[in-house]
Amino acid sequence: MIVVDTNVLVPLWVPSDTSLESERLREADDTWCAPALWRSEFRNVIVVFVRRRQISSETAIDIMARAERLIGRAEYRIESDAVIRRALASDCSAYDCEFVVLADRLGVPLITRDQQVLAAFPRIAVSPDDFLSRDV
Repeated sequence: MIVVDTNVLVPLWVPSDTSLESERLREADDTWCAPALWRSEFRNVIVVFVRRRQISSETAIDIMARAERLIGRAEYRIESDAVIRRALASDCSAYDCEFVVLADRLGVPLITRDQQVLAAFPRIAVSPDDFLSRDV
């Protein structure tokens, strides 16, 4: 089991230079989870893709449905006090700290491409490339 950041989820469905890496990560560990916040972040990202005319609104709705099937039952509510403490102890956003708190609580890595989170929480946060290198 791993906690995945939105920046790892999106490339599974929206082609990018990190799509292959996200697919390899899914093959390496197929039990993905996230804080409930992931839905709002994910929706926002795919709406941006629609507004930039990179995907259609129908595609965005389909992508969201597929992402919800992947993470839907593996989402967690996070305690506000833990998130606030982590955010105040770092320069990371409270949004990012929801993922950090969940990974720490579950005792699993947070897979993220966010350099600020990786630097602030090296014991918890791991880049996809580093995680895949460890798994080999």
